[in-house]
Amino acid sequence: MGQDQTKQQIEKGLHLYQSNQTEKALQVWMRVLEKSADPAGRFRVLGCLITAHAEMGRYKDMLKFAVVQIDTARELEDPNYLTEGYLNLARSNEKLCEFQKTISYCKTCLNMQGTTVSPQLNGQVSLSMGNAFLGLSIFQKALECFEKALRYAHNNDDKMLECRVCCSLGNFYAQIKDYEKALFFPCKAAELVNDYGAGWSLKYRAMSQYHMAVAYRKLGRLADAMDCCEESMKIALQHGDRPLQALCLLCFADIHLSRRDVQLGLLKLHCLCERIYRTKGQQRELRDHVVKFHECVEEMELYCGMCGESIGEKNNQLQALPCSHFFHLKCLQTNGTRGCPNCRRLSVKPGYV
Repeated sequence: MGQDQTKQQIEKGLHLYQSNQTEKALQVWMRVLEKSADPAGRFRVLGCLITAHAEMGRYKDMLKFAVVQIDTARELEDPNYLTEGYLNLARSNEKLCEFQKTISYCKTCLNMQGTTVSPQLNGQVSLSMGNAFLGLSIFQKALECFEKALRYAHNNDDKMLECRVCCSLGNFYAQIKDYEKALFFPCKAAELVNDYGAGWSLKYRAMSQYHMAVAYRKLGRLADAMDCCEESMKIALQHGDRPLQALCLLCFADIHLSRRDVQLGLLKLHCLCERIYRTKGQQRELRDHVVKFHECVEEMELYCGMCGESIGEKNNQLQALPCSHFFHLKCLQTNGTRGCPNCRRLSVKPGYV
């Protein structure tokens, strides 16, 4: 595969990826990687694969492609390619919580000689280094890096970088317990997504919503926290981003604990885990969570006494009887009842709860 065909196939993959046809895009890029004889094209397609796997939360695969990319950069003998390759190594190790390696690779990027590193790349290096320092709880250095990355974003009108920095600052302030700022920055990120993010990955919206959910919960605004967390989880499930799914599950549990609603928290947890394992085809884990889900439903009496389906799993119109047992409205309308199927008490007419 020559240079022109390599370029065409990379663009084809990008079009598929932006249309949310992720698996098809990955297949196109993998064919380019196998067949292309153009080192520069291989370097670029490896960058696409690294970004895609990062956004799907497949961090070990992300690192694997980053290692291949740095070898390709050495083959090209171009310091600019090497700098970008080291940045991707840094980002991969950051995602895998190898924070010392992240800092080392970031410093290598900044010390590369003979490069024309773009301000955007410098901003990304500063952001990755800041996330690593935050992971090591070195808060002053983390804030210095975030502020530097934010200056790069503002000076170069880089809204995507600014959005990512705002999410990291939200995480920073949540950890040091300034919850007003922990909310302000992800709200700013969400504004950037709404104003400029028409062509961006949905991952940016998902992350801003997740960090808003964390801050809202800390501030006691639990309804807002639930709305944001559900939006983030919906995107994470759509993209198969399992690390973000795990973060959202923990956030859901924290919200329900804050409400002192432990049983409902467990119900939500088992319901979401069931959906994840069903998608992954992991049958044993799926069966375990289905059983636990139904145990919670039975214990809380959250099921329709007519059709037997669970209540609260999806949006449905409900109707309560005077005894306070409730049913699907369509079941009552279809079957009617002279008494409550749950307690067998006579009911003169449905209540209005």
